[in-house]
Order: sequence, then structure tokens, then C-alpha cells
Amino acid sequence: MALSTRITTLTGGGSDGWEVFLKARRMIAEGTAVTELTIGEHDIRTAAPILQEMHNSAMGGHTGYAMVPGTDTLRDIVAKRTTERTGVATTRDNVLITPGGQSALFAAHAAACDPGDTALYIDPFYATYPGTIRGVSAIPRSIPTRAEDAFQPRSLDIEAAATGAASLLINSPNNPTGTVYSRATLSGIADVCQRTDLWLISDEVYDTQVWEGAHVSPRALPDMADRTFVIGSMSKSHAMTGSRCGWLIGPEAAIANLITFATHTTYGVPGFVQDASAFALSRGVEFEAEIGAPFQRRRAIAQTVLSQQNTVGLIPAQGAMYLMLDIRATGLSGDAFADALLDAEHIAVMPGESFGTAAAGHVRVAMTIEDHAFKAALRTLCRFAETRAA
Repeated sequence: MALSTRITTLTGGGSDGWEVFLKARRMIAEGTAVTELTIGEHDIRTAAPILQEMHNSAMGGHTGYAMVPGTDTLRDIVAKRTTERTGVATTRDNVLITPGGQSALFAAHAAACDPGDTALYIDPFYATYPGTIRGVSAIPRSIPTRAEDAFQPRSLDIEAAATGAASLLINSPNNPTGTVYSRATLSGIADVCQRTDLWLISDEVYDTQVWEGAHVSPRALPDMADRTFVIGSMSKSHAMTGSRCGWLIGPEAAIANLITFATHTTYGVPGFVQDASAFALSRGVEFEAEIGAPFQRRRAIAQTVLSQQNTVGLIPAQGAMYLMLDIRATGLSGDAFADALLDAEHIAVMPGESFGTAAAGHVRVAMTIEDHAFKAALRTLCRFAETRAA
């Protein structure tokens, strides 16, 4: 029996970008010690009080079907948090609780795009973006940015690609680059969306990890609330990656229809996970800062290490848990550099090419190991790059 085109073409017939990561995991399984700087997984685990709240909720009986749009408590907390941080009046009717941010991304594109519509996204991009778009039978179209612009998208480039498109997906703070989009950048994007009638899908799962500048949600810009979906998640802000709890914020009419969509797809999020998420959010910005502190600290370590050499360049790391390193001075592609580094030094990083063509000649480093080991790995990476450049 033949499988559907939708399911067999999610990666576009090419690589899904995970070869180096999978090679590193095979080496580890075979007994080789590998320093992994690949995926955005905290080196701390979910805080014990959050897990205790999850346990208490489950033992208290909240293990049956939860309401599909999410519990009123969690939706209200997310709405209040959004109102306070963005200034945009938000109620539970603007909020759909989803099984993680990835589910919210899928739902947003399902709402914005009909089959055959073109959906835009910025390159470099998080690896699942084009596959998510293909998953709703839309056609992905990337808009390249440039390292020389610190990967800030240009409104002229977006407008040139916008003819006939239905949506635009952006991500700030950005994975993989660490770039935080400026207010000027976002204002330009909002202007293009309004003039070309695009839905804007804003992935803001790293909104609590801003080390330089300020996070601006485009939903808060003039006349944007009615054409913007915002993706949020407990994964990065509260070290709850495995709990799979996120949300989608959008216009009331869109969320009402997406509740029906969720009824036919995910059928909601476990109640005990939602209760734990509500408890975690109630701990406020101080707890979020505690979760983000290791990445801010390691960013400073990286800036010091990289300032002591001239081969590896650092794209301004303004937010999130990643560094984008320019290794073009070695003459190697990101793929070749990452593969050679893994073979020679047993350090695993992600090639820039895993995130699109705009990041060719770069590698992404996740700041997700203990400080001393992170510093040592960066020094080794720089020495390795210097030998290749020589």
C-alpha cells in the first residue's frame, strides 16, 4: 500500500540535518566519550517542586481527559502573563493549550494555510519548520538572511517573497542564531504583513532568555493582534522539555476554530501536566531567570574564549541557549567542520547547514553542559579551527 505524499515528503526529499547528532549518539552507544553541544536540552532537569506538584495533581485524580482547550486555570495564567508582558489585552479565549510548542506551530499553520498555499519562513530556521509547513500540505518558501546582518531579516526580502503567500513564520530570540530581532526589524515585518495580507506566526519559546536588547512580541505592534499567532512553551523557560506543554495565542475566532482542530488531533494535554505548568508559571520571573542563568553565564565564557583568537567568529549571541560560530576561515563547510571535529576531538556540534543555506560555513553550539567542560570544549574547537585554517 502506498503512503500519502504528505507523510513521505516532510523533509522535502533531502537530509533532515541530524546526521552529525546521530553519528555522535552512535559513538556514545559504542562506548566513546563525546562532548555533546548539539540539542537544546537543559543540563538541569525539571525542578523538584514542579515535579511534586505534578505528582500531587496526578495522585489527586487529575489523570482523566482534561478539557481540550486547556484548563481554565492555565489558560487564565497564560493570558495574564501575556497581558502583563506585552500590554495586549489577552483572555483565555485567546489561548489554546497544546502538547508543546511544536504542536502549536502545526496548529497555527493549519489555521493560516490552505493546501497548496505558500508559507514563508526565515533562514536560518529551526529544523522542523519546513516539515511542519509540508505537514499541513502548504508549500514552504525560505527567506535567507545574512551573517553580515547578524541574521536580522530585511523587510525588502520578505516583501519580495510575499506575493501569493499566506503566512510568515519568525522566531525571536532565534534558534539557531541567538539573534534577538530589533523593534525596527519587527516593525518592518509587521508593515509587510499588513500590506501583503500575511498571517504572522511568531515562535517566542525563548522569550525569557534575552541577554542583550529586549524581546518584542509583534502581536503588540499596532494593528497586528488580529493577524498574529504566538507560540509559547514551558520547555525552555522552565526546563520542562519532556512535559510537552505549550500554547498558541491568537484572535478569538481563530482559537475557537483551533479548539475544534485540537479535538480532532491531539485531544488536549494531561491535566496533571497542566497543573504543574500553572504552578511553574506562578513562580514568576525570578524562577525563569534562574533557569536561564547558566546560558547567560556560558555566553560570557564564550565571549572571553573567542576574544582570544581570530579564526572562529561569533555572531552576536543576544538570546536563547545557542551560539552561532563562523568557521569560514577554515575553508570548510559547516557539515565538514562538524564531522571532522567529532572524529578528531569527540566534540559534537550542529552544522549551520542543518538550519538552512544562510548559515553555511557556520556551526551551532548549544550551551548545555557544565561551565568548566563548556569552556574546555570551546577552547578545543578554536584550536581545531586554527589548525584547519593554517
